[in-house]
Amino acid sequence: MGPKVLVSDKLSETAVQIFRDRGIDVDFLPDVGKDKEKLAEIIGQYDGLAIRSATKVTPTILDAATNLKVIGRAGIGTDNIDKDAASKKGVIVMNTPFGNMITTAEHAIAMMFAAARQLPEASASTHAGKWEKSKFMGTELTNKTLGVIGAGNIGGIVCDRARGLKMKVIAYDPFLSQEKAEQMQVEKVELDDLLARADFITLHVPLTDTTRNILSRENLAKTKKGVRIINCARGGLVDEEALAELLKSGHVAGAAFDVFSEEPAKENPLFNLPNVVCTPHLGAATTEAQENVALQVAEQMSNYLLDGAVENALNMPSMTAEEAKVMGPWVALAGHLGSFIGQLTDEPVKAINILYDGVVSEMNLPALNCAVVAGIMKKVNPDVNMVSAPVVAKERGIQISTTNQDKSGAFEGYIKVTVVTPERERSIAGTVFSDGKPRFIQIKGINIDAEVGEHMLYTTNEDVPGIIGTLGGILGENNVNIANFTLGRTKTGGEAIALLYVDGVVDQKVLDDLAATGLFKQIRPLSFDVA
Repeated sequence: MGPKVLVSDKLSETAVQIFRDRGIDVDFLPDVGKDKEKLAEIIGQYDGLAIRSATKVTPTILDAATNLKVIGRAGIGTDNIDKDAASKKGVIVMNTPFGNMITTAEHAIAMMFAAARQLPEASASTHAGKWEKSKFMGTELTNKTLGVIGAGNIGGIVCDRARGLKMKVIAYDPFLSQEKAEQMQVEKVELDDLLARADFITLHVPLTDTTRNILSRENLAKTKKGVRIINCARGGLVDEEALAELLKSGHVAGAAFDVFSEEPAKENPLFNLPNVVCTPHLGAATTEAQENVALQVAEQMSNYLLDGAVENALNMPSMTAEEAKVMGPWVALAGHLGSFIGQLTDEPVKAINILYDGVVSEMNLPALNCAVVAGIMKKVNPDVNMVSAPVVAKERGIQISTTNQDKSGAFEGYIKVTVVTPERERSIAGTVFSDGKPRFIQIKGINIDAEVGEHMLYTTNEDVPGIIGTLGGILGENNVNIANFTLGRTKTGGEAIALLYVDGVVDQKVLDDLAATGLFKQIRPLSFDVA
């Protein structure tokens, strides 16, 4: 049976059809998102949940979502999803940050025109039959300096459109490289320089601890007299009270705001000022954008449920469909290595150190890290997965470190995992052969070559004669068939290990019979998810 998705908000029929075309069973119940009791009652049968802003994904809903793997938000804001609870539950939260880029950028440009020419007030005045032609003296955009704070996806489109309007564009963005700025044909500047020079300032940054109140009272005071300020990004980026004062004093000539520090905005210091344009968070509100984000979320969720591709996830490293194909065997190997050590480790884990060598060192390491940690943590929490594992590890204070290096040996690439506990360090390495099958290649520094099987038996002993016969004999007597048998040792008479791939579960009687021989230091049955 394939994956099943619930669409609990109003998504376009085209988006719903994408799920169907990809072979995903979908229930389109656009009003169930508003009925939290009904949603909690039915959510348990679904692998995916596609929403807009009406559905509230609370811990209660997540508790009932026993099969849920992914929540897809058609749009950028995910305040209606408890992301911490979703991460602990192992549910990926995706949004669609790019579906409304053009729409939001166009709204910023429209707001800039509206502020420059006082369009809303002029319209209201004309509707009232006043014909106040001399009252609404505007300003041209041509040759004016536009200061763009945040030149990422949306800011970049605004820069491009502003250049088309023959404006001079200066941009402040700590992540914008000089090369990229030159490519965009904008001048990269520091914030103080932007504040001093810009005739118009437009904000295109997310609300973070760094950007909160970026246009503070202090920074607004540094602006050029006659500046106009546009905010179509997020409320909380501008000190609205300080801006209102500067508008009243005439230092700021106009403002255009689509977002406010408190929404819905019933009252605000900027309201009812003569030179301010306000809209009710319309940045993404076009038919095209709403359709785009709906189609995008359907594609992303389908790609994840069918191919394991992770796009625009907020609580998991992204992995494209192409990466997922190439990395699939390495992700499986990373999980097996973690699982091997996890099953052998009975004491608390202090640190996990992961070494990536050769071809694998150039892959998507954050995703591989998640697979390793998930494998290790499965023993303490069988429900853990690549999403929840880092959360579980962090809660337990486990330090995770990675090293990547160029090809250093016979293998094109390998992964080595070392777990540190208060008592010891334990390490295992593995690779992926050209047939796409993961192999264990080193345990405790001893080189081996072992296929990964669903049921395995691991033993350690002193290198003495008779071990193979003893293992084969006791497993045979207990009717356990050996599919593969791998041995390794440090040196003659030194420490030796055996790793057996067997056809069924190794039960307690086998372990007791082996222990009774007195030949083995450690005897451990292992199981791996090789499906």
